[in-house]
Amino acid sequence: MSKPRVPWKAVVGGSVGNLVEWYDWFVYSSFALYFAASFFPEGDDTAKALNTMGIFAVGFFMRPIGGWLLGRYADKKGRKAALTLTVTLMSASALLIAIAPTYESVGYFGAVVLLVARLLQGISVGGEYAASATYLTEATPPGRRGFASSFQYVSMTGGQLIGLGLQIILQNTMSKEALHSYGWRIPFIVGAVAAVVVFYLRRSLMETEAYGEEEREVGAEKRGSISQLLAHRKEALLVIALTMGGTVAYYTYTTYLTKYLTLTAELPKETATLVSFSALFVFMCLQPLAGALSDRIGRRPLLITFGIGSMLGTVPLMTALSGVTGFAGAFVLSLTGLIIITGYTSINAVVKAELFPTHVRALGVALPYAIANALFGGTAEYVALWFKDQGVESGFYWYVAGCAAVSLVVYLTMRETRDAALSRAEQAAAESVPARV
Repeated sequence: MSKPRVPWKAVVGGSVGNLVEWYDWFVYSSFALYFAASFFPEGDDTAKALNTMGIFAVGFFMRPIGGWLLGRYADKKGRKAALTLTVTLMSASALLIAIAPTYESVGYFGAVVLLVARLLQGISVGGEYAASATYLTEATPPGRRGFASSFQYVSMTGGQLIGLGLQIILQNTMSKEALHSYGWRIPFIVGAVAAVVVFYLRRSLMETEAYGEEEREVGAEKRGSISQLLAHRKEALLVIALTMGGTVAYYTYTTYLTKYLTLTAELPKETATLVSFSALFVFMCLQPLAGALSDRIGRRPLLITFGIGSMLGTVPLMTALSGVTGFAGAFVLSLTGLIIITGYTSINAVVKAELFPTHVRALGVALPYAIANALFGGTAEYVALWFKDQGVESGFYWYVAGCAAVSLVVYLTMRETRDAALSRAEQAAAESVPARV
């Protein structure tokens, strides 16, 4: 029997907006070393980084609100409508950062503008993750969902790579003074313009069959409500727990890595950026391969592999990274960490979507995931810098390993989700053939 076809238009439409969303989200972190001084008075570099990353973390605390509002919106009005709205909000927030005034001209008001922009980004990304994960999962036939949904992290990583690539170009075409003065605004202008393009692309997407069924059969008052989510509170708590270790590890080896190599290993900014770019490119290419593997062997084996690898490997990997002296060693160690977390990133979106029924799927993915990210992902860089500021940086390595250990317990005890039926047609097809083992 031939494999079902991958709906590439839906995959591209659902993920390309995600690319722009996460380009804007991550570009804040990758360019923070350049604009931190623009919004805060002169002082210790680590203190300025802490202030800037504190605002970065605040954006994560808006994600539960965005997850609730936009997840509810996606369940009530449709996945397509939510995808269009999220990219609109992200465009507005990127534009705000691009035009934010500096501390030298207006004092702390510039930091307030930066904070407002991050709050908008938090709302947008809180809804984007669930809308994208739900759309990619529902729009793809069984047997290919792991592969298709892996493009969410392909697009997320692609967005970061574009941001890092632009940073490399700017580093090699502009002076350091120009970058610190005004060059850091360029990537935010690019993000705002790109989001407008994606807005028009997403308007041509088709709604998913699973949502169409639910819209006809379930009243709007029952779709995307908190009461319906509470009826599936076990699954919601499961999402929080299985996300905990993965999100801390992901942000450690992606957004924090460049700063870690610069501030701790004392590599030049340009070298640290190139290490991140190269390792992330390989990581991006691995996502569809791991997603396709999960369609064959199930989701749990990949999650368990990540949990064990992150629990046992984080401390030695981060310790070794702190002592690297050049590109080669930093690249190999960074890529090793990213290969380990591929077991989580490639399939976490589809696993969460497969846990919930259609009428509460977007909210069920959005809110618990956003809560976990606010508590663990969004604070990862801040916690890392706090440990560094206290002179016990190795404490952060054990913190990451501990979070992975908690999630590993969940992976070992949760049910397999690979064969979940997401629509009436899928349920009928599943009942007509023997279940896979």
